[in-house]
Formats: sequence, C-alpha cells, structure tokens
Amino acid sequence: MSKGGNSLSAVKEKAAADMVIRNAAQLITCKADTKDPPGLIENGWLAVKGERIEAVGTQAEVLEAVDCSRAVVLDACGKTVVPGFVDSHTHLVFGGSRVREYVARLTVDNPETIREMGIKTGLPATVEMTRAESEETIFEASARKLKRMLCCGTTTVESKSGYGLDLENELKQLRVSKRLDQVLPVDVVPTFLGAHGWPSEMPKQKYLSLLLQEMIPEVGRLKLAKFCDVWCDEGYYTAAESEKILLAARAAGMEPKIHTDAYSYIGGSDLAADLRMVSADHLNYTPASVMKKLAEAKVPGVLLPGTDFSVNHPKPFNPKPMLESGMTIALATNCNPGNWTESMQFVMMLACRRHRMTPAESLKAATSGGAAALGLDHDRGSLEAGKLADIQIWDTPVYEEVVYRLGGNIVDIVIKRGRVVVENGRLAEQSSR
Repeated sequence: MSKGGNSLSAVKEKAAADMVIRNAAQLITCKADTKDPPGLIENGWLAVKGERIEAVGTQAEVLEAVDCSRAVVLDACGKTVVPGFVDSHTHLVFGGSRVREYVARLTVDNPETIREMGIKTGLPATVEMTRAESEETIFEASARKLKRMLCCGTTTVESKSGYGLDLENELKQLRVSKRLDQVLPVDVVPTFLGAHGWPSEMPKQKYLSLLLQEMIPEVGRLKLAKFCDVWCDEGYYTAAESEKILLAARAAGMEPKIHTDAYSYIGGSDLAADLRMVSADHLNYTPASVMKKLAEAKVPGVLLPGTDFSVNHPKPFNPKPMLESGMTIALATNCNPGNWTESMQFVMMLACRRHRMTPAESLKAATSGGAAALGLDHDRGSLEAGKLADIQIWDTPVYEEVVYRLGGNIVDIVIKRGRVVVENGRLAEQSSR
C-alpha cells in the first residue's frame, strides 16, 4: 500500500531484444545436463540483448520473456541453431609447413628413410621454421587459419606456444595469440607450452632449469598466458618433471593443462587429477581406474580425433569408458603442422565414424565440453539465458547431418558476442573486433 492509499502492482518490464532468431527447425542447447538429443527444441526461438542470450525456447516462451518488437530478425526456418564451437586444444601459431613430411609418411614408415630424402621432421623442424619467420609473417598466416576456423563455426580457440623453445620465440608466439584475440572476432585463449620438448642446442635438464627460473616467471610477469601446458609422455617430460613445471606455472598465475597418455602411460593423467588441472588431453593409454579419478576430480578430458587420424595412431582413444566413468569430454582440432585440421565439423565426423561417438555426444563435446576444458562453461558452450551469444546457424534441418555431409561446411551464419560475423558461410564485412 502506498502512502496515498493506492495499491500498486509490481510489473517487471521486459528486456528489449536486439536480435531474434526464430523458427529454427531444430535448436540444440547443448546444456550440460541434457541427454540425447542434447537439449532439442523444435521450432526454436532465441533472443539476444547486447553480447548475451536473453531467452531460449518456443516462440511463446521467448515472446513472453522478451520484447522483440524492435529486434533484428534472423529467420532460421528449415535450419539448425547450435552453440559456437569451443576448440580447446590447438597449436594455431607456428611458422612454415611440414607438408613434405606428411606426404612422405603416407607411404614411408621408416623415419630414417624420410630423413635420407632430405626432409626435416617433427617438432625440431617446426621450431626451426618458427624461429626463422618474423612475428608479422606468423601473425598473417595464423590469422588466415583462424578466419577459416570461424567460417566453420568456431567462436573460441585455445592457442598454445611451444614451437620456440626459447624465451624470445615463445613470447613471439604468445604475442601473436594476443593480437589475434584483439583484432579478430574469435576469443583466443593463450597457453604457454614451453615444455613441448627441449631445443636441440641444449640438454633437457639445462632447459628445464631455464623453464623454471626464467621462462615461466617472465611469461607470468607479462600476463601473456592463461594456462601452462606440458607434454608428459615417454621421451618427453616425466610426471615428476611435469609437476615441477606446472606448480611453478600456477605460482606465476597460469593454471595447468597437460598433454598426457598419448603414446604411453607414465602417470601424467594421475597428476592431472591430483592437481585438479583445467584439462587432461590425448588420453589414448589412460587406464579406466584413472578415468574414474579424473571424473571425481572434475578434470575434463580433451580428445583429438584429427591427430589419431593423421598419425594413424596405433591405439586410438576410446571415449566410451570415459563417458561411463562420468568424465566430461571435449573434442578439439589440435590444429598443428603435423595435423593441419581447422574444422571442428571434420573432427566430429571422425569422432563418430572412427571412435563410435553419437552425433549428440560429439556436438556436446565440441561445444559445452570444450568450454569446460577451458574453464569457460560458466559463460559459453551452450544456448542458455545469460551466456554469451556465440551461435551457429546450420543450413540443414537436422543436426545429425553435420557428421553425414563428409568434408563439407554446413555453416550458414555465425554470431559472435551478439554480432553476425559470418554470413552465407563467408566472413561478414567489418568482421574485425
């Protein structure tokens, strides 16, 4: 009752939407708690205000919640609406190409034979090329890759260093990642991977000291990386060495991730659970007992179908026991010089055909799972009110076609933070930040 005696009913004023997507044949939310299909809404609507989603649901539910009278309207009749892909493991920034090595390995199994052909191989070859190229050249090449990823529906990308293996060139890679994030309409999340290996010009233990005493403190001081990664596997870093590196990184302000169990099981995945890392990646040789530990520690597993395909891996990862243990899993491209994969759609195709994932499992892993593997599931990876308006519209009425149309790109429109950045499968005009 007011002082004047008048009874006033409190009426909440509706938010005014800036954009509405309407009439989607299928709208797939990819919410973490949804089953197969992963949050399917037929004839779905979605309203956006600013950078964020305001409402998701049926036409009646969205119009009830939001004033859509002045909104820009995108008609998705006959199309599918899904979250933007979150690519949680890439080596996007590198110099040169290893195409000759890749082609030779298609028919030649002996690495020594390939070297006798005059072809430099592996990590040392890319380190040499990355050191030799200017920062501007590497930026321009990386930007072209990232634009193609965006056109294929990826709106958030993790980007590792690891091809410098000295302070100057590791910082060069991280600066390129920062610049990509600033100038292109994709969120680029930087990771320091100085422990990708060690340079040919010094022994491992000397480089490990350099990592701990100089490189990690400087990267932390400059705030150029959100995460720190290490390759823990036979022939790379031991679990004990990895722990030293990642604890030093955590003290310097970077949270730990780990490449582990790709070619052997030496305790890296146990370490991931013990340190409650942001993610554990590869996991080809991870025992079922450790999968349970990772699930209990809430450490997502990042799976890389493109890598298993490109290297013809002797033990492809198996997602089923991971899912049965309760793990959150993510799919990622692992775009790198030995596995030049830019399309998350292609990764989903491989995950379903070669690793027996369902389309629903692969879609959730490429969206909400990827967000969880970057610690970003609070604000992206699914279509929910309050989350970033990172959205794809696919030119298909059925979401399963993403794994059926082999080798294609079904993306029609990409929206990043509430702004259309891809139209008709191509970058929109003025698609910089």
